Amino acid sequence: MPEHHPVASHFTLNWQQQLSDAFTSIEDLCRYLGLNTDDLPISKAASKQFAMRVPLSFAASMEKGNPDDPLLRQVLPIEDELIDYADFNLDPVGDIKAAVQPGLLHKYYGRVLLINTGSCAINCRYCFRRNFPYTELQLGKQQESGAIEYIKSDLTISEVILSGGDPLLLSDSRLAQLIQRLEAINHIKRIRIHSRLPIVLPARVTEGLVNTLVRCRKQIVLVVHANHANEINERVKAGFNRLKNKGITLLNQSVLLKGVNDDVSTLCELSEQLFANGVIPYYLHLLDKATGTGHFEVSETKAISLMEETQNHLPGYLVPKLVKEVTGMRSKQTL
Repeated sequence: MPEHHPVASHFTLNWQQQLSDAFTSIEDLCRYLGLNTDDLPISKAASKQFAMRVPLSFAASMEKGNPDDPLLRQVLPIEDELIDYADFNLDPVGDIKAAVQPGLLHKYYGRVLLINTGSCAINCRYCFRRNFPYTELQLGKQQESGAIEYIKSDLTISEVILSGGDPLLLSDSRLAQLIQRLEAINHIKRIRIHSRLPIVLPARVTEGLVNTLVRCRKQIVLVVHANHANEINERVKAGFNRLKNKGITLLNQSVLLKGVNDDVSTLCELSEQLFANGVIPYYLHLLDKATGTGHFEVSETKAISLMEETQNHLPGYLVPKLVKEVTGMRSKQTL
């Protein structure tokens, strides 16, 4: 993060400027948090394999001086990423096999997924696409027409998922163009957008973005991604409010992560915070076994036990579905 922007004034910048000010240096992030890098198991080798990127809007919710902060754990490159865990691989959910053409994945009946960009506002260390070949398999403007024709030709497709990377890194005009092409297809009922930006860079939830979404003639579903209640700060809440006041359906999906949210109280508080701000807890994923992420794994047995206990503390509508994705299966597997 460039030092010429004081923290207080940072949040007056537009979202693109805030994005450009993201932390990309381990030393800068630790300095901001008051942490000594010598006391942490950081790994520059891990950051070379998968670059660190953390917006200040996310880092500001971390507890200063706490090396075990659950938000910090999600983004800090550490030595454990270099351990070779059995059964972990570069394509843990079979995305490459599901690519029917560059940028278009057709894995499940009735739904296709567009890889609109390989970029994210934040690089989560547990990312299942951290090794994805975006250069070859993302949807550029040249490939878009082919993807649209594929969707038009298959009348069983009723939903298109915009993914990435993070599709909300597209400009409002680019996003609007894509939505307009999709909504013109008669058999498409919904356009679903998967994005972490409303959580990690809430400045992205502008009036322009909201207007782009509400102008769509098909139903828009926005699936955000928060793993811990501490991620839901006042700026995030304000963004949720702008979206829900315009009738946008908001869902959340989380990943069960060791040392981040693998206890009942944390899971319950996340669900409560989400629902209090108009977001339905949707999925809690078991970790997808991507190379470099094994230290985050929570066993399936423990995950099931956690969910059983969570169900004892929350009403049913606040309990997300515990799921895992298995390559080759026609849907996510509910546990």
